Amino acid sequence: MKSVLNFLIIFLIIMSINFAEEGMYPLSEIDKLDLDQLGFEIAGWELYNPDGISLIDGICKVGGCSGSFVSSQGLILTNHHCAYEAIRDASTPLNDFLENGFHAATRDQEVRAEGYQVRITVDYYDVSESVISVITAGMDPADRTEAIKNQIKSIELQAEEDHPGLRAEVAEMFIGRTYVMFFYKYLKDVRLVYAPPRSIGNFGGEVDNWMWPRHTGDFSLMRVYVAPDGRSADYSEDNIPYIPERVIEIDPNGVDENDFVFILGYPGRTYRNRTSHHLAFEYDLRLPITADLYQWQISVLKGFGINDRDISLKLASRIKSLSNRMKNYRGKLQGIRRIGLVEQRLRKEQELQEYIGSNPDRKERYGNILEAIGTVYSEKRERYDYEFVLSNFKASSVLFKTAYTVYEMAHELPKADLERKKVYMNRNLDKTIENLFERLKNYHGPADEALFQDMLERYNDLPIEFRIPVLDSRLGKNITVRKINRFVAKALRKSRLGDPENVRQLLSLNSAELESLKDPILQLAIDLYPEYENQRRTSEARSGEIDRLHNLLMEIKIDFLDTDFIPDANSTLRLTYGHIRGYSPVDATYYSPISTLTGAIEKIGPPPFDLPEKIVDLHRRGEFGRYCHPKLNSVPVGLLYNMDTTGGNSGSAVMNSQGKLVGINFDRAYEATINDYAWNEAYSRSIAVDIRYVLWIMKYFSNANELIDEMGL
Repeated sequence: MKSVLNFLIIFLIIMSINFAEEGMYPLSEIDKLDLDQLGFEIAGWELYNPDGISLIDGICKVGGCSGSFVSSQGLILTNHHCAYEAIRDASTPLNDFLENGFHAATRDQEVRAEGYQVRITVDYYDVSESVISVITAGMDPADRTEAIKNQIKSIELQAEEDHPGLRAEVAEMFIGRTYVMFFYKYLKDVRLVYAPPRSIGNFGGEVDNWMWPRHTGDFSLMRVYVAPDGRSADYSEDNIPYIPERVIEIDPNGVDENDFVFILGYPGRTYRNRTSHHLAFEYDLRLPITADLYQWQISVLKGFGINDRDISLKLASRIKSLSNRMKNYRGKLQGIRRIGLVEQRLRKEQELQEYIGSNPDRKERYGNILEAIGTVYSEKRERYDYEFVLSNFKASSVLFKTAYTVYEMAHELPKADLERKKVYMNRNLDKTIENLFERLKNYHGPADEALFQDMLERYNDLPIEFRIPVLDSRLGKNITVRKINRFVAKALRKSRLGDPENVRQLLSLNSAELESLKDPILQLAIDLYPEYENQRRTSEARSGEIDRLHNLLMEIKIDFLDTDFIPDANSTLRLTYGHIRGYSPVDATYYSPISTLTGAIEKIGPPPFDLPEKIVDLHRRGEFGRYCHPKLNSVPVGLLYNMDTTGGNSGSAVMNSQGKLVGINFDRAYEATINDYAWNEAYSRSIAVDIRYVLWIMKYFSNANELIDEMGL
């Protein structure tokens, strides 16, 4: 079943010439690497063994992050920010675990992490031929996208029927060209075990986010449970800890500067194979406009929780997410500008175009590809403000998103399972409903009003060709800010969609029954449903055309041997490797790659730079134990390295040359936010919390000795 994928032949040729540290290598390519030359002290089969147990069996995805099994009792080590929602959900103003930390000294004290799942990669194989078989010559672009979507759904359902108990998911490896089926084990009963207080787990807060030197103890422990017979099960007191096939061994001695390290994890999305048109669109429109919106929303949301901890807890996860993305986008903009990335990509495309034009056959087949891609992006630019507003109606307002989901679900459920949108298929429906109620848990009316009003004001500024008649009629003639304010206040306050029990009842109604109700937000969602469907069709047509063009572009790039051509990350398990290494962000400045507790003490000030007094006392007394770095004479806190990571790698185990855990990846340096579009040895640096700091905090600050014992230490 573990057939060797054929979609990276040209990549392997490139790798044999230059073993660069750029690249997030798929499982199929691990045995092609010269591991000894790179610095590994373990064999390829120890990393990934299709016929036995290997390190990847100890790696998992938890929520949207990566994690590692560090005990035979289902204990998972990941980031504090990855467990953030679970910590927040368990917190109240009286038991504020987000502020004060959490430590379950016994199993019965562990807290359910609602909404979390653990995913473990079991198997994979290439399904490109089957997916692409539905494409016909001259197919309409929107029909092309729809056909591929339906074929993927069909393949996944059949695979799950053939492999009971496993989840099948097809991942697009190269746009419109290659597709791989992955089989996963999904475990649903996840519980919070340990989290340091905010002053450790989020030391430096958003000020230090994406920055180096970093002194954040960004780690947490969770545990996953299964039914007594070993099968995946929903939360139950009768469940037992999951026994992983492999436990990742911890090396409490850590690493030093220039040591070899690697990661097996689940990086999110990169876009390095996209054209200059995509980069320019990101730089000119999406990144700056979205960053500005997020910055405004953060300030508004923070204002509601200043004097009310209950409201602050409700909005905490949303603020953290917005802050993280906003600063990431700012970093990307700076990076693109700093290295002239759009111009770099343009020059490469000009070289490719010259190569195409030098041969009549190539010119006939590929001559207008880049121009045609540019045309698609020109159309996308023209519609961007309208599409931005439409998408953010749902992204900004919990109530409107709830209303739209309820109505859309009522439209989809009468269809045959394969004909439904993916999130409403039987295999996904429970999770979709769970997500709906997870959002509602943290609904805060005044915040929803403020954000939704802002989006309606943005709508009102759109040019006449993008006005939506049904929305204009609801807002009335000669729309003003005051009219929008009255409309939003009346609609949101009259709506009952903030009541989970009412929403549960609505889920049992069909679309006609929903249309007969008088809820103003539900009626607005119903009115806008055709607009969203038209936009979906437009997006699918655009996507279908881009897929077709990128498929051709891939052909000629392979022929041209573009050495930057490597597979983009797509949330599937990947290997990346590098060294503990500093860098120079600006002229005459060098950042060394290991930060220490002494540096954290030097940063102490008002929140978010406050540390517990106990930490200060331990440092003053020099109580470092075995976790003191012999050269730095302090406990190491952060690690900096030149591995190729991106979002989704948060929580990944940083392992040494022997495959032992020495850190937990949690961030990138500010200059490396551009990694999604380009990687460079000069500035691409990622950040981990040093395992020595993790263990020191657990032992000396929290007295969590039972957990240290459980991890075999």
